[in-house]
Amino acid sequence: MSGRLVLLHDPEGQEAWNGVFRLVVYVRAGIDKELATDPFLPSVGWSWLTDALEATGADLTALGGTVTETSSARFGEISGPSRTDDLELRASWTPLTAELGPHGEAFCQLIASYAGLPPAGVTMFEQRRSS
Repeated sequence: MSGRLVLLHDPEGQEAWNGVFRLVVYVRAGIDKELATDPFLPSVGWSWLTDALEATGADLTALGGTVTETSSARFGEISGPSRTDDLELRASWTPLTAELGPHGEAFCQLIASYAGLPPAGVTMFEQRRSS
């Protein structure tokens, strides 16, 4: 799994940004083969971002992006697993204020969701082993 949060700044502003700052996020995570065929997976991947931004109270405008599912098969002498499936999010938005803390918190929540961690305050039950 990997993720990046990039802050762009133009003191004169950019018309397409609707402001002087722009946040760009990139997240990529491996997924199970069974999940790779789920038609709702891209919508879920996008909702992890929008839910995190809403939960942290991040004020923003001009949110846009893509969620991409990829499958790769390796052949010949290349090392690694014979097949991998990934979910990739690329998105950007404009913060409405210079208070960027909520946006950073949203990024942390987003990374946790893509990593498969439970939301804050939720405890996972350990799997029971049959005797």
